[in-house]
Amino acid sequence: MDFEQYKDLFKRIMADDMSLYQNQLDIWQLLIDMRNNLSYADPEILEYAMKISRYTHDMASYVAGMTGSANAEEVYWRLILLEAQNCQVDSYLLYLEKNRDADKRFYAPRKRVFEKFGITSGLQALVDDDIDLLTISMPPGTGKSTMGIFFLAGCMGWWPDMPNLASAHSGILTRSFFDGVNQILSDSFEYTWHEIFPGVKFDQRSGTNSKEQTINVGSPKRFKSLTCRAINASLTGATRCEKILYADDLCSGIEEALSRERMDKLWQTYNTDLKTRKKDKCKEIHIATRWTVGDPIGHLQTEHEHDPRAKFIAAPALDENGESNFEYDYGVGFSKEYFEDMKMSMDDVSFRCLYMNQPIEREGLLYHEDELRRYLTLPDGQPDAVVSLADTKNKGTDYFVQPVFYKYGDDYYMVDTICSEESDYETQYERSVQMVIAHGVHALRVESNNGGSRVAFEINRRLKDQGFYCNITENYTTKNKETKIIVFAPWVKQHVYFRDSSLYSPKDDYGVFMTQLLSYTVAGKVLHDDCPDALAMFAEWQGRPESIPTRIVGSLF
Repeated sequence: MDFEQYKDLFKRIMADDMSLYQNQLDIWQLLIDMRNNLSYADPEILEYAMKISRYTHDMASYVAGMTGSANAEEVYWRLILLEAQNCQVDSYLLYLEKNRDADKRFYAPRKRVFEKFGITSGLQALVDDDIDLLTISMPPGTGKSTMGIFFLAGCMGWWPDMPNLASAHSGILTRSFFDGVNQILSDSFEYTWHEIFPGVKFDQRSGTNSKEQTINVGSPKRFKSLTCRAINASLTGATRCEKILYADDLCSGIEEALSRERMDKLWQTYNTDLKTRKKDKCKEIHIATRWTVGDPIGHLQTEHEHDPRAKFIAAPALDENGESNFEYDYGVGFSKEYFEDMKMSMDDVSFRCLYMNQPIEREGLLYHEDELRRYLTLPDGQPDAVVSLADTKNKGTDYFVQPVFYKYGDDYYMVDTICSEESDYETQYERSVQMVIAHGVHALRVESNNGGSRVAFEINRRLKDQGFYCNITENYTTKNKETKIIVFAPWVKQHVYFRDSSLYSPKDDYGVFMTQLLSYTVAGKVLHDDCPDALAMFAEWQGRPESIPTRIVGSLF
């Protein structure tokens, strides 16, 4: 039969009740026949076959779950095996641990989270030649390295005669890659690697070299199927990398990350030693804890910023609501309380690097925690003035930022703030009006380069409608933003008091404001600079009010 005849048969079977075991089994048998007669080497045939197989295995899984049918479970695993043998990453990972107890498996309990962050689909994109580069950043202990080891073993089965290279910052770590892959290939009781790849030969005695950390499958060859080697070890003549260049934690830790010289040397070593091992069409995977924007992943992000064939995944420990992203099934993983305890036991910057995948240039940080003035209670008496500044949102990742300050003598207490990505202008207006009224703001300055005139007008109109008058002015900022932030930082540190950290939570507006402020760096690219920019504009206004041209929008008279 030709392809069209097979498709017609599939349609006729699937038009019937696919919850029936016989129909599921017939689909599986027909997929096997089509593979044997037409070959899945044709991408169109493979794509169609895998689509049919996934639909059928989903039906079999549903029936097995609802009825406990052993027949449905059997056909489910037959289909999963077929998919695993044909470069389907998810199915390979599932079938590899088929014989293990459900609560002892690595992938199945983590599958939901790995799919959520696009890790499984990212690996599939590498296999399908949709991308050439994949980077994954996840908190310690969440399974990123084990995932890499499983994937390497799969690539060795799918392409047994194509050498792969795995590297890390130390031989101890690369030895763990070697041991992990070796166990998968050797332990037929725990893993089904040989069932997935029955035609791939592997002899543990002749195929492994623990001293050289090499493993070979398939035919004998000069460059082994897998070579594990630390980045600082010699690679000359050791291997060529044809399928996967796997780099896992090339940076050894915070001490190395804090040295710009060592980071520059690491990047140079990657380019001269690791990258030069690659042959044309070789894929790269980088897995790392992100200590600094100057690490290899940071460089790769800069180089491939607009490259559709590069994918960068960062999975933070906690989501936007402060809940754990890594509570896997069967009680595996990490709770919200675990991550919160970690946060309490280390400095904020380390936690954000290690657990939130927010690398920061510590040496270039403009605001340090120990430099900020904090308050638990306000001074006695009424403030001399209540002032506020609004930095309007333009587009994209900009924030609408509006801090409120109580003035006591020469000091300003930042008592509240709006710090929101909200793009709806009506919401911005209403929140600003509520903030002004709640604190009895006497004067509000609106930065007007990005639609600030409209914002100032709308806020003033709504305030008048409620019988509240505030002196609202516009300011047309023309100075270089980065320079202004740096120049006015000393004034902010000398004159502004911020709430004690116990008086806000990381996920509220005040907490987001402080996170942006304490992560602003002068040594690298900054994703969000709205909060330090707002403080710089405030300092420019209050520090030298007579030098700023303004236009009055609303006043008490």
